[in-house]
Amino acid sequence: MWAPDIYEGSPTPVTAFLSIAPKISISANISRVSIYGSYGATLQQIFFFYNIASMILGALAAMAQMKVKRPLAHSSIGHVGYIRTGLSCGTIEGIQSLLIGIFIYASMTIDAFAIVLALRQTRVKYIADLGALAKTNPISAITFSITMFSYAGIPPLASFCSKFYLFFSTLGCGAYFLAPVGVVTSVIGRWAAGRLPRVILGDRRQGSSPCTGHVAYRISCDTDGNACYER
Repeated sequence: MWAPDIYEGSPTPVTAFLSIAPKISISANISRVSIYGSYGATLQQIFFFYNIASMILGALAAMAQMKVKRPLAHSSIGHVGYIRTGLSCGTIEGIQSLLIGIFIYASMTIDAFAIVLALRQTRVKYIADLGALAKTNPISAITFSITMFSYAGIPPLASFCSKFYLFFSTLGCGAYFLAPVGVVTSVIGRWAAGRLPRVILGDRRQGSSPCTGHVAYRISCDTDGNACYER
């Protein structure tokens, strides 16, 4: 559970590196074991348990977060479980789905943290602070919303395709209990990942003040809702 604190406390470029590089390195090294060697049923069961725990923890823990970077940390935990389902199969199809999942996850993460880095310059820290993004920066709002919808696995976006391929490979290797768990946790994770686009796009529909945000961060607005004063 230290990952969200590290994500929140580290500089955004460092956070993006820690979110991508270790997963690629570990997956590449373990994939070599699957290609050039083999592992027994006991190790495969350990992989299955690890994947299920990561998917459940990532989906449930992200629901209660209030800051922008912390849901990305829990989403990273969940995506480790999704990606490793292909590795757990020990088949060529599983390795192929793993490589596709790693590529798509790295692309989404780079995009998400690039936008978070740009938003940090405007002192956006909490999810509630995203309410005015659709008015102040529509391009970033649309891009960030599409990225988070992809994180959530909304079809026909890239993450949905990678998860479909990963779950299909698990069914092909006989792990019939792993794919349903992945589908259920993916549906739960849609609420957490979709919360950011709902805040971003909801302001445009409701016409709320651009000063809406976390109480500890925004303390007052003028009568027209045009100026915010920070503590």
